[in-house]
Amino acid sequence: MSVREEVKKHFQFKVVHEDKNSGARAGEITTPHGVIPTPVFMPVGTHGAIKALQPSSLEDMDTKIILSNTYHLHLSPGSELIKKAGGLHKFMNWPRPILTDSGGFQVFSLQGKSLKEEGAEFKDQNGKPILLSPETSIEIQQNLGSDIMMAFDECIPYPATREYTKTSIDRTHRWLDRCINTWTNPKQALFGIIQGSTYDDLRDECIEEVVSRDLPGYAIGGVSVGEGPELMEKAVKYAAPKMPKDKPRYVMGVGNPEDLFMIWEHGIDMSDCIIPTKFARGGTFFTNRGKIRIKHKNYRRDFYPIEPNCDCYTCKNFTRSYVKHLFDSNEILGAILATNHNIAFYKGLAEKAREAILEDRYLEFKAEFLAGYLGK
Repeated sequence: MSVREEVKKHFQFKVVHEDKNSGARAGEITTPHGVIPTPVFMPVGTHGAIKALQPSSLEDMDTKIILSNTYHLHLSPGSELIKKAGGLHKFMNWPRPILTDSGGFQVFSLQGKSLKEEGAEFKDQNGKPILLSPETSIEIQQNLGSDIMMAFDECIPYPATREYTKTSIDRTHRWLDRCINTWTNPKQALFGIIQGSTYDDLRDECIEEVVSRDLPGYAIGGVSVGEGPELMEKAVKYAAPKMPKDKPRYVMGVGNPEDLFMIWEHGIDMSDCIIPTKFARGGTFFTNRGKIRIKHKNYRRDFYPIEPNCDCYTCKNFTRSYVKHLFDSNEILGAILATNHNIAFYKGLAEKAREAILEDRYLEFKAEFLAGYLGK
């Protein structure tokens, strides 16, 4: 039995309900480390940790899945060490599902890279060259033991010429076959990534190529790379309905609330982004009435919670005045409380969206939320 057949014993996905008035859908992903209701937003723990938050806090708010970064964990502490520790779940004391990205985004985002057929060459902290290839990416992810692995690809920058995009996707498809040939652990699901930049026919070509490999799930890549919300929606709206209905659909790197509502409307099940945690460390809180920048002087005597109707640990126990004081004093607790709230807010948003989908009122929920959030 091939690994692609055997993985079906450990990884399943089912659509529970499709909204009658949109493309939104509620689903359920079953992994070796737990069941994930969808749509779901995944907090990003790049180095095997959500910045400024203990794993127990994530469990307390019933976070179902987190994301970690293959490239950064390869640099430190090294995937072989993590394997010896019992895998990433044990190493970081996180018993629930983990998705690892492939390092493909670093091909896009890091400077001084050298891209060739073998893979992408980087320099580590000491200036030593490192080759990240499809084979090494999968080997690292298998050492980490994540529930979901991402295929190694090039995240195409924006703007990109048609010629560049065609050359890139052809190479990405060759890399995908090398990833599949390296994949040996059926307890880890491998997702393929659909690129194509802003070219519909090249997105079509990617969908046909990647889906033909019959993988456990598929992602839309190459969005949220500077193309703006209109082109992002164009790519998602075009690609998502053409992806298999019986497999999870994932949009990588999308994280503004208004963008989440857009991708969910078009039938996307999974997403991730550093926005809620990064903004939290800078003192920005997400609320139903928009963003609060807690360092503003107006909050000095504000004794209300960040979000009056929020039941997260931060809102149940502390005032805006106190949290502002923490940031003004450069106390670490400020970042901890902000991160707790923002992750709880995003989790709650996905859960409310799922509830609305199950009741066929997704579009009404989206309109109500955005009216309050954007003040329109």
